[in-house]
Amino acid sequence: MTLALGIDPGTATTGYGLVRLSPNGELVAVAYGTIATSKDASPPARLEIIFDELNKLIKKYKPETAAVEKLFFARNVTTGIAVGQARGVVLLALQKFGVETFEYTPLEVKQAVAGYGGADKKQVQEMVRAWLQLESIPKPDDAADALAIAITHLNTKRYD
Repeated sequence: MTLALGIDPGTATTGYGLVRLSPNGELVAVAYGTIATSKDASPPARLEIIFDELNKLIKKYKPETAAVEKLFFARNVTTGIAVGQARGVVLLALQKFGVETFEYTPLEVKQAVAGYGGADKKQVQEMVRAWLQLESIPKPDDAADALAIAITHLNTKRYD
C-alpha cells in the first residue's frame, strides 16, 4: 500500500492531503487539512511554521511519496514569490525526510482528477469527493486541492 502526501503550498495556507492506494486499487483519504500562518507573522516566521508543521506530518504519517503543485504562473509577482518560498520550504522538508517528491501543474491535476484540463474548482472538488468516496467535499479548498494533487500522483504512478 502506497501512502502519498499531496501539498498545495502557500504562505497564508498550505493544504495537505494524505491518500493511500489500497491493495485492491482503491484510493482512501487518510488525513487532510491545512497549515495556517498568521498574516501578522513575519515572512520568515511563516515559513518556519510551514516547515515545522510539515515535519510533524511527515513524522506522524511517514508517506512513501509526495506530490507538490508546481508554481504555474502568478498574475501578482509578489504572491508568486511568496508561494515560491513556501514551495521551497515544502521541498526542503520532504528532502530532509527522504520522501520521493514529484510535481504537477494545475492543468495536470485537473486533467487527472476531472478528466478535463479546463475543469473549474467545483468540478475538481466534486471529483475528489467521488474518487475518495467521501460524504462531502473536503474543506477548506486548500485541503481539497492537496488531495487532488495526491490523487493525481497515485493515478499517474500506477499507470507508469
